[in-house]
Amino acid sequence: MDRVNDTKIALVTGANKGIGFAIAQGLGATGCTVAVGARDDARREEAVNHLRAAGVDAFGVALDVTADDSVAAAAATIERTAGRLDVLVNNAGISGGTDGGAQDPTTLDLDVVRTVLDTNVFGVVRVTNAMLPLLRRANSPRIVNMSSNMGSLTLQTGPIMAAYAPSKSMLNSLTVQYARRLADTNIIVNAGCPGYVATDFTGFNAPRTPEQGAAIAIRLATLPDDGPRGGFFDDEGVVAW
Repeated sequence: MDRVNDTKIALVTGANKGIGFAIAQGLGATGCTVAVGARDDARREEAVNHLRAAGVDAFGVALDVTADDSVAAAAATIERTAGRLDVLVNNAGISGGTDGGAQDPTTLDLDVVRTVLDTNVFGVVRVTNAMLPLLRRANSPRIVNMSSNMGSLTLQTGPIMAAYAPSKSMLNSLTVQYARRLADTNIIVNAGCPGYVATDFTGFNAPRTPEQGAAIAIRLATLPDDGPRGGFFDDEGVVAW
């Protein structure tokens, strides 16, 4: 079925919990219909039910960003359900294992690096390229890549994590490449940093709420047509990287 033509359709990856769920909730509150992208069937269904109970028009999309077939099937689901895509938030990400010095650069476990890159970088490319035909059908399409200031070569924040931090540096660079490639289109691409947010990712030991972390994604997802392109932003503005 076709959703109402003037209702924006947003896909959020990794939307079943944490910042991703808060982004889905926030975009829903702006009037978007939200496609909840998540691997786990039960958690995805639970997230959709929670969003609907809060008044959000939401539907679930089975999505494993590390699997080509899953990503292709997700694009087909959105095409069938909505016919286009207005907003893509690439939120799914992993920190990677740290046991035994796995992310100490001097003892780096390259399998951990590969696993982190497969989700945090290659997953973004898989999903973005699969969704581009749907985004091109929208009037004001937006792509938001959720990054981290741990990927900033300037700030050098957080613990030493030689798989995770470089994955975010690469994501920032990739965001610029997409923005340059799409500069003559109406597709606006930016990266956002949610800050240090209390989620299972941080052991819930952080000062910011998921809702606070989601705010930058919602802002970048709703930029006006003359908004910035290829930038890296947090709540304070431009992040040096």
